[in-house]
Amino acid sequence: MSQHVAPRTTDATDATGTTGPTGTTGVPRQPHKHALDVAHPPPGPGNLRAVLLPVAVVLLIGAVFVSVYLAAFHAPSPHQLRVGTTEIGTAQAHLNQDLDRIAPGGFTVETYPDETAARNAVQDRKVYAAYLGDGKLLYGSANGAAVTATVTTAFGSVAHAEQHELAVEDVAPAAAGDTRGLSVFYAAFGLVLAGYLFGMTTYQLAPRLQYRWRMASLALFGVVGGLLIATIAGSTGFGALPGSFLPLVVVISLMGAAVAATTMVLLRLFGSAGVTLASILMLILGNSSSGGIMPAAYLPGWLRPLSEILPVGVGVRAMQGLSRFQNDGLSRALVILPVWVLGAALVLYLKDVYRRGARVETPAPATG
Repeated sequence: MSQHVAPRTTDATDATGTTGPTGTTGVPRQPHKHALDVAHPPPGPGNLRAVLLPVAVVLLIGAVFVSVYLAAFHAPSPHQLRVGTTEIGTAQAHLNQDLDRIAPGGFTVETYPDETAARNAVQDRKVYAAYLGDGKLLYGSANGAAVTATVTTAFGSVAHAEQHELAVEDVAPAAAGDTRGLSVFYAAFGLVLAGYLFGMTTYQLAPRLQYRWRMASLALFGVVGGLLIATIAGSTGFGALPGSFLPLVVVISLMGAAVAATTMVLLRLFGSAGVTLASILMLILGNSSSGGIMPAAYLPGWLRPLSEILPVGVGVRAMQGLSRFQNDGLSRALVILPVWVLGAALVLYLKDVYRRGARVETPAPATG
């Protein structure tokens, strides 16, 4: 005779979503937890790193920024600033002595045969000013307020020693309204910042994007950035870059692409640390040594060579040359900037295509 077996009953689900000890889930019933019991655990080593690392990184970048810019611009003085003269013999010897007395080591004097040659040298920015004797000085205000103040003060003292009043002629004037000569720096800084952000975000937004499409994106950024900045700052916009439009577009595009590609490489090689390295190299060292605020001759010795190497300094000099100094720096930019872009593209190819393909083609080890 069979016995009727009562079905197993289940306890009601409590507030925490668990069932009783006889429930169908087989999960032991948990006592109701107080709010304090479910609070987050105290920070462990991982949490501590997440708290401290962002603070350390951003303060490092801030400290480097302040240190570099104060070293460069706190008390700037010229170091072998190139100037010219048509004076010869005893007159030039006296000129050298006077300049060395005013600013020891501050000037390097080049000799020109006549006023025409000296004028061309200032307009080509082979020299920043040229003294013609008898108190007459040729200079270019497009070099910026710092250079103008330096050369007029120094040669004013020279003219006074020769018992002349200084007479100046601006043979390379700044753009209209750009009295301090900083427009090129700000135009370049905007694109450099954009290039840094592009290089940083392209891998964040599309980490698995195929190499050819990533390079297409880089090229599109460079071309559109060059067109945009040249239009805004050029003759059709604010007039800060009154040079020929197409060469300006080429130089600005190459400079932006070089900064973006270098940021991509640093990010790809060093991970999150590459972002910090890129900000220090491109934004801080690059912009401070660019010559956009004042020429490299005013920079500390350790910072000066960077203006001839980093994309920002090379690009700024070419932009200034196209606008005011008869294409000074253009040929250098057309050589150095493509090297940065192509070199970075090669590194990214080796990292994203060649090595990845080699890993895929490597056969898996045999298993027993």
